[in-house]
Amino acid sequence: MPQDYIPVLIQLIIALGFIATTIGLSHIIGAKHYSKAKLENFECGIEGLGNARSPFSVKYFLIAILFVLFDVEVIFMYPWAVNFQALGKDGFLEMFLYILLVLAGFIYILLKGAFKWDKPS
Repeated sequence: MPQDYIPVLIQLIIALGFIATTIGLSHIIGAKHYSKAKLENFECGIEGLGNARSPFSVKYFLIAILFVLFDVEVIFMYPWAVNFQALGKDGFLEMFLYILLVLAGFIYILLKGAFKWDKPS
């Protein structure tokens, strides 16, 4: 029913109003001091030098993608751990197979040399 969504709509209006108010007030009240030092890029305390378009190894992206991949695979284990007793032997065997497949994928990328930085890409 449409009237069931009225509390959600009210909460949405309040949240958007709060966001608009805080952004507006910070723009009006906030200090506006601009200097050359303030407008420079800053990354981890190191000054940016050289061209930002210089080429670098694709290995960085490969490691990042592999991290995300295995991180997501580990996230899928959480619901299994929560319902471990309710799933019984079948759930245990299925998770054992899942972990075995994840481990096989990890061994495959390890043997392919995905983690070797000194090897040319």
